[in-house]
Amino acid sequence: MATFFGEIVSVYSRAVEEDDDDDLTQNEEDEEIRREIEEKRSVRVQWMSQTDKRSVSCSHLIIAVGLNATGFTSAYVLSCGGWSAVGWVSLWNERSHSSSRTDTAPAPGQPACVLYQQEHNPSVMMCVCTCYVAEDQLFQWAEEVLGCVQKRALTVTVLSDCVLAEYKASDYLSGNSTPFLRALKTATYTGAVACPLLEQPNIITGLSAAVLSHCQVHQIPAVVYQCYSDVTHPDSVTMETYKAALTGLSAAVKMNLCPTSDILQKFTRASEVQSNLYT
Repeated sequence: MATFFGEIVSVYSRAVEEDDDDDLTQNEEDEEIRREIEEKRSVRVQWMSQTDKRSVSCSHLIIAVGLNATGFTSAYVLSCGGWSAVGWVSLWNERSHSSSRTDTAPAPGQPACVLYQQEHNPSVMMCVCTCYVAEDQLFQWAEEVLGCVQKRALTVTVLSDCVLAEYKASDYLSGNSTPFLRALKTATYTGAVACPLLEQPNIITGLSAAVLSHCQVHQIPAVVYQCYSDVTHPDSVTMETYKAALTGLSAAVKMNLCPTSDILQKFTRASEVQSNLYT
């Protein structure tokens, strides 16, 4: 601002100063909210015993993702006995609330990611994931779960579900050919594969892809067995398809090859009731 005599006078603008202060305060509040959300959505591995908070020695880690995959591990593997729950993965998102507690293990039947350890061979572990893992939590989940086990001599096997509509093929697939398995493995995996490899341009997504990517980067031998099915709810036929995926681990993992109907109904009855339009 200039006076009539040419003198330059500095002018103080309180409006500009107050706007700058408001922007600074708003940025600080936004940053605090962002930190709170990140903390709330963090993924952590919780152990049943305080003495288990360490890097666990593990030779085989089996991860089941999806209703049919988790139903298979529960009906065909865990039902044989000899497994103990040793921990769980605590996380929170818009669709998963029950597994967010860090001091209490999820109750039986609640959606959760539970870690099991074989009693007679503690180096064999299994993670049964029945809860929803959000897209922004996938790689953190893989880092936390695979970070709690020793990578030396470790092999990871992932069982995953996928709807048949996602499968791309040049030939027509008849109903008699489903469900079926396809595999995708890391470069360091040298074991036998129990089914054909996944053809291009098909891809895997979600938690299975995050685990496989983590294993590829850290040079961990890993294989994903993805089951394509035209049934959207758990059924015994689709579950049985996964038996071939664990055939190579028969020496380490005991399977109940013919579970009773009572065992199978525990994992199929709930979805059948929900899909009934008239009940």
